[in-house]
Amino acid sequence: MASRTTRLLLNITGSTQSFLRNACAGALIAAATLLTSGCSSVFFYPDNVTYITPDRLNLEYQDIYLDTADGERLHGWWLPAENDDKPAKGTVYYLHGNAQNISSHLLNVAWLPAEGYNVFTIDYRGYGESTGAPDIEGALHDVETGLRWLGAHNSDSNHPLYLLGQSLGGGLGLALASEWVKRGEQPALNGVILDSTFSGFRLIAREKLGSLWLTWPFQIPLSWTIPDDYEGVDHIADISPTPVMIIHSARDGIIPYHHGVTLYAAAKEPKEFLKTDTPHAATFVIPAYKQAVLDFLAESLTE
Repeated sequence: MASRTTRLLLNITGSTQSFLRNACAGALIAAATLLTSGCSSVFFYPDNVTYITPDRLNLEYQDIYLDTADGERLHGWWLPAENDDKPAKGTVYYLHGNAQNISSHLLNVAWLPAEGYNVFTIDYRGYGESTGAPDIEGALHDVETGLRWLGAHNSDSNHPLYLLGQSLGGGLGLALASEWVKRGEQPALNGVILDSTFSGFRLIAREKLGSLWLTWPFQIPLSWTIPDDYEGVDHIADISPTPVMIIHSARDGIIPYHHGVTLYAAAKEPKEFLKTDTPHAATFVIPAYKQAVLDFLAESLTE
């Protein structure tokens, strides 16, 4: 019996050694990938699957194609307000989260046309029908390209314009809005809504890398591959005097709640904080949260 047990232990030990060799090899490959690509893989998970189109939700829409200065082509949707020939209450520029593409995020804004708001949304490079490969700097150029198109399309200076960004879209939107307001660009933004947004690209990358044993050793060096001028907490004050609304769920399992609290503390008045109780970026499944956003859109015009 002893010899059989010994053989079994030897087999287990051999299997364990094989597993450890494979695990170490996998770790080295993952480390090499991260080191060569920086932290882009932490932020971008695009695909080109069409999950739903606006017409499936009985929404009127138009496909929009925009060319960037560096040669990429972006795809977006324009959803006009359902206002029975009355002027729209405003236009919401929607920037989606880091996974999939605009079609999987459509439900987050599909309710706004019925409330009298136009919606414009784009896919960043590498997402959906948009060409190219995603990275932070490229995505920032993309969202600015979209806003400049919207400015030309939304030429009436009396027509309110709002920015709504969720998760990654909030990080991109914060960077865009702070620069837009600081430079005095036109059209002016009437309000900025940041939902489930991290307080900085470098900060959230460090947190995510540090949460996994495989990438834990690389959290500091890899996070430093992200320029510190992308840290939203350092720039959110520049959005003032444009009203800003920060939304964050206390049980967000993707972007921890403290990121929303940090952004709110760094923002200047006029500002508003909405504490929610949903999974990550699931704000608009709750009617009361929709109403809070509608109230903010209306009230921001009086600020």
